[in-house]
Amino acid sequence: MFIRNFFIVILICLAFSSCRKDFFAESGPGQLSFSNDSILFDTVFTTIGSATKKFVVYNNNNNPVNIETIRLAQNNPSNVYRINVDGMPIEQSQNIKLAPNDSIFIFIEITINPNHQNTPFLVSNRLEFTTNGKTQHIDLVAFGQNANFYTPSDNLFISDKDTTNFKYFSISQNTTWTNEKPHVIYGYVIVEPNATLTIEEGTQIYCHANSGLFIGNPILGANNDGGTLNVNGSLGNEVVFQGDRLEDWYQDAPGQWSQIWLCSGSKNNNINYAIIRNGKVGIKADTLGNSSEPTLKVNNTIIENMSDIGIFAQGSYVTGYNNLIRNCGRYNLVINIGGRYQFDHCTFANYYNYGSRNTPVLLMNNYYEDINENIQLRPLTQAHFTNCIIDGNTTHEIELQNNFNSDFNYIFDHCLIKLHPDSSISNLNQINSIRVNSGSSIFINPQEQDFQLSDNSTAIDAGKASNLTNALSLDILGNSRDGNPDIGAYEKID
Repeated sequence: MFIRNFFIVILICLAFSSCRKDFFAESGPGQLSFSNDSILFDTVFTTIGSATKKFVVYNNNNNPVNIETIRLAQNNPSNVYRINVDGMPIEQSQNIKLAPNDSIFIFIEITINPNHQNTPFLVSNRLEFTTNGKTQHIDLVAFGQNANFYTPSDNLFISDKDTTNFKYFSISQNTTWTNEKPHVIYGYVIVEPNATLTIEEGTQIYCHANSGLFIGNPILGANNDGGTLNVNGSLGNEVVFQGDRLEDWYQDAPGQWSQIWLCSGSKNNNINYAIIRNGKVGIKADTLGNSSEPTLKVNNTIIENMSDIGIFAQGSYVTGYNNLIRNCGRYNLVINIGGRYQFDHCTFANYYNYGSRNTPVLLMNNYYEDINENIQLRPLTQAHFTNCIIDGNTTHEIELQNNFNSDFNYIFDHCLIKLHPDSSISNLNQINSIRVNSGSSIFINPQEQDFQLSDNSTAIDAGKASNLTNALSLDILGNSRDGNPDIGAYEKID
């Protein structure tokens, strides 16, 4: 009898338990936990949507929790913040049952409306979660930045043969970009023949993926005549070219945008105190200079973290001093199909760590092979390197491709050069240059992007003193060079 009554009681209990409503944890133990206490967006350009941020909401209780509402605490004009809760828009996020020790994902984006401010401005809100009448919240913080946007439009170019349709933003008259607001490029900005783009000191230029700046119009081919770029940075107020992804992860990521291309026919280009970073090619000089003036003068400039090439010069006339070209996926400097070049007190250093590299810092040649596999000669009339460093983390950092049927005139004058262990510096055209061996401590910490000279660097006091013109009396940081100048862009200061 006892056993029969016991089973009856158990069955009644099971029946009642199968009919009761779910039990939700009360306040206190029934509160939610979050993977973040706030969501911070990096600076977001107005009208341009942000990257998607996410965080996780946890129910760490032993009972289910009912999230009655998920809402923004403040009005959300023009849908500035967009919230997605496990695949549902926030407007449908009510009475969400969260099982014991379960979680949901919250995804957030923001698009900020423009205003009249030039400096970044705060756009904040709170995302509130109500459970059992109790409210918890996550802070949402973003900084909006108004900008000048350059987006492509259709342009027609008529050649001798046909019409070509090409999308870009055209600058057809003399234009100045000021430093009041950033400049954001989508597609390509082309400075047309006979127009000059001048960029003021302290100006920030952001390029979207596969975007860039063309000086001269490549569509015109041989008919392109002119187009000029003047970058007028100063020490401490450099002009910066970079990608438009502003999250921390992208600060040193290469390949985010295309290039600055000095197209065939552009002329009198000057770049002073610029920082060109995180693109594919820093500067492509694809144009011939006249006999009196270089196509490009590039001075006091840093080109860094290019996925392909730092400076790619083809049959051009380029001069430069006090430049640091560092960490490129293939080459720091390519002197292709001849031309004329002069580099003084430049540091070409490659410790690229975003992939393996089997190409040298410097490549020079005086010919190319055409589509019919015929060799076309292009004389290298001059390539002078004075007081320059050519170094990297491979065993050999120079490649010379010389066709003896054409001029191949180069000289390394008082330079530091990384050569293969089996090579001799005497095999190069050089004057008082120093061979760099693997393991040499030239820089303070190249792995951490510090390319100033170490205390025992062989570059100290090893430069050519007679080379110190007024322009070269100061290094890239504005430090005075003494009577025994150091090799490279930096003078060692005790």
